Amino acid sequence: MIYAFLTGFILGFSLILAIGAQNSFVLRQGLIGRHVFIVALFCALSDALLIIIGVAGISIFLNYIDLVSDWLFGISAIWLAGYGLLRLRDAVTGKSALVAENSSANGLASTLSFLAVVTFANPHVYLDTVVLIGSVSQQFSGDTKLAYILGASIASFVFFFSLSYGAKLLAPIMKRPSAWRILDYSIALLMFIIAVKLAYSGNWL
Repeated sequence: MIYAFLTGFILGFSLILAIGAQNSFVLRQGLIGRHVFIVALFCALSDALLIIIGVAGISIFLNYIDLVSDWLFGISAIWLAGYGLLRLRDAVTGKSALVAENSSANGLASTLSFLAVVTFANPHVYLDTVVLIGSVSQQFSGDTKLAYILGASIASFVFFFSLSYGAKLLAPIMKRPSAWRILDYSIALLMFIIAVKLAYSGNWL
């Protein structure tokens, strides 16, 4: 149960870091102190919804095609390993950055409209929450799968509220290249560990 929760939390938290446009906007709103709570809540609930859809959708799909399961484990392991390599590359080259972008969205309606676009019009969001998190969930069942969903969803709430309300504290720290290198190295290691676990679950190792 704890392992499932931590897997969901770590995977969900790590993948959120890669969605740049959304995170940049959330960071900006936190820095200027505008609609902070609503913005964080919108992002967290959106992620949680997509995670539930992903886990449920993949489960229904695999109920009809059992043979796909092992292949899905393998593909997910390859994807995670590839993502880990990207983070490792960024750690070595120091290319990662989270920049607060300018936006003309001021009122609540325009802010949420802009946020909806950068959230739901980003293919990366669906690939991470629906496909990848949904696929990894197949190593769990029953209560452990619920713990996995809970872990991934809570990761979204922790990340977005921390980013929103901690923006002014995080900004000076995350301007340092060394901070991003440490973060990227950590994410790469976690992705490799989860990828190996998936490969074993799918009988690929």
